[in-house]
Amino acid sequence: MTARAAPAPPAFGRFFLPGPTDVHPEVMAAMQRPMIGHRSGAMELLLAGFEAPLGRLFRTARPVLVGTTSATGFMEMAVRNGVRHRALSIVNGSFSERFANLVRACGKECIRLDVPLGCAVEPDMLRDTLRRTPVDSVTVVHSETSTGVLQDVETLATVVREFDDVLLLVDAVTSLAGSPVETDRWQLDFALTGSQKALALPPGLALGVASERMLERARTLPARGLYFDLVSFLDATTKHQPTNTPAIPLLFALEAQLGRIEREGGVEERWARHDAMRRHVEDWAERRGVAYLPREGRRSWTVSCLKLPQGKGAKQIVGALKQAGWTIGSGYGPLKESTIRIGHMGDHTVAALDELLALLDGLVA
Repeated sequence: MTARAAPAPPAFGRFFLPGPTDVHPEVMAAMQRPMIGHRSGAMELLLAGFEAPLGRLFRTARPVLVGTTSATGFMEMAVRNGVRHRALSIVNGSFSERFANLVRACGKECIRLDVPLGCAVEPDMLRDTLRRTPVDSVTVVHSETSTGVLQDVETLATVVREFDDVLLLVDAVTSLAGSPVETDRWQLDFALTGSQKALALPPGLALGVASERMLERARTLPARGLYFDLVSFLDATTKHQPTNTPAIPLLFALEAQLGRIEREGGVEERWARHDAMRRHVEDWAERRGVAYLPREGRRSWTVSCLKLPQGKGAKQIVGALKQAGWTIGSGYGPLKESTIRIGHMGDHTVAALDELLALLDGLVA
């Protein structure tokens, strides 16, 4: 019997899933470098080389932590090291729901501020809730991947600062490197992201920044755990050492991608490209009469969540695109069949996105 030939790998630039996203061949190739010891001088040089470009990416003068884990691991780090007794969790989708669940799973009290799917929490809503409900921290997802909503974290951070000794813990998984995240200027106490979204790396790394306030609080908390202990993690990072044996090929990929981001013109140019892709989807949706789930001004720059016309289903559209060699996402959770999500993030281009939108023309009509 003749063995069946393996299918050809999909062409780069057609994988518009809202994470993991496409990884450039140059970045994939970097992962094939020979192994190095995780306590070697070569590892110390590798980690030291991350310091300046990651600081520019996060817009921070503070050390940027890099860990072998999904972003959920650094969400747990945020909770274990930042929540003293009681957190207010802003919930407007599946990943902000995960943040709230982590608060409870770590043995802390969680107060929820829920808004409907597709909506954002506005500053007055947050201020009113904090006045009525004493908490020591707030969790928020900047760009909610399940709904395509972009929270106004800059203004929400200003509101949180009106209340003494309340930390702001921010999931920037699908915003960082794809839209403005000003860690220091917005005074975020903890900002985290994952490698597989706008950074356009393979899954498996989390990155984060902790404020001095966050570090001071962490030192007072007895149940920080071991793997996600912020104090020891930060100590290792400042010495350019890993806390444990890291996923070394992923660190090689990170080094390669940071170089590519610098050659693109830095994070501001990356923001501009993502903004252009978002605007192209908005223009296309307006011409075709396709509605966004979030309102204008609260739309993610990296993932567009679109409501399908009556009689159209996500499974049908996603399947037709897959047959043509393109990948997008169906809706998430209760939105699974009524919406589609286009993950225009990472190393995607406006030109490739326009090809995808042209294919969608006949599918949503």
